[in-house]
Amino acid sequence: MHRFRRLFLVCASAVVFCSSLSAEDPAPAPPGVLVDLGGHKLHVHCTGKSGPTVLVETGFGDFSFDWILVQERVSHFARICTYDRAGYAWSDPGPLPRTFAQINLELHDALNKLGERGPYVLVGHSYGGPAMRNFAATYPRDVAGMVLVDAAHEGMRISIGGKNTVRLGEGAKAMPIPEPHEQMRAADRPTDSSTAPPPPPQPLEPLYQKLPASNQKLHLWAQNLSTLDETEDNERQWSEIYYAEWLAAPLQRPLGAFPLIVLTRAEGGYGEDFDVPAAQMEKERKQGQAKLLLLSSNSSQIVLPSGHNMEIEDPDGVAAAIRRVVDAANRKQSL
Repeated sequence: MHRFRRLFLVCASAVVFCSSLSAEDPAPAPPGVLVDLGGHKLHVHCTGKSGPTVLVETGFGDFSFDWILVQERVSHFARICTYDRAGYAWSDPGPLPRTFAQINLELHDALNKLGERGPYVLVGHSYGGPAMRNFAATYPRDVAGMVLVDAAHEGMRISIGGKNTVRLGEGAKAMPIPEPHEQMRAADRPTDSSTAPPPPPQPLEPLYQKLPASNQKLHLWAQNLSTLDETEDNERQWSEIYYAEWLAAPLQRPLGAFPLIVLTRAEGGYGEDFDVPAAQMEKERKQGQAKLLLLSSNSSQIVLPSGHNMEIEDPDGVAAAIRRVVDAANRKQSL
């Protein structure tokens, strides 16, 4: 299950990295460019030459450089752009609230400023899946296809601590979603005046040891930035409004016939330590992933022998799925 509440595990090699980390250390040099969006900058990293360009939206607790294994593979056959949402890694905290609409606007405007042109193949991992679904609904002319990588979805059951679980969007209070805006306002500035000392740096999860050593160090730096938790909490809060709307009024085939691949992990890995049986959680997971196929009339599901973070655990499988969608988009063919 995805880390909707980030959990950190201690490992021997992580301690070596953590011992040299400090919140006061200068930020490492970004691999991409910082795009000024009106009082805040967004980090975007594009590689490769041919199109259509692939855009990656990461999940909670993940960063652009965590996709390096996929990015290296995809750049051999397509142009690919990874980026850090506002408040992540090198990207400044952005305007509030952190709605999908706000996130989509920032990405769209940053790409325009960089001269990157659509239509794009959208790739969304976990939380990035519904964010990219909203991007496609907002900018349909800029979409060539989509790959959902073990994506979150409305009605998905998640743990909220202890044995308690909830389904995304159920019970969420209806609220109007504000219009997104690019220019930072006074109300968008961080207001935390706490004098409490920062928490000690958290060590690297074993999962990320599969990344190159330099990327492991980047992840350790980025995961301990003070802006991350507040940003994720705001994203989590506002995503519930979208999930509730989608539960109340499911959209059938909003992508039309654009090629869509749904990547799903083979096993949920649930134990009997939740308020619902593991078998029920697994059944709901599989049903939810299958429903994502209804987003397009030209869709296919691929089950990978991987955990949730497929971009690290099975980069070949993720890159192959992206290639299938890129090829189908180029040739305007069915999957």
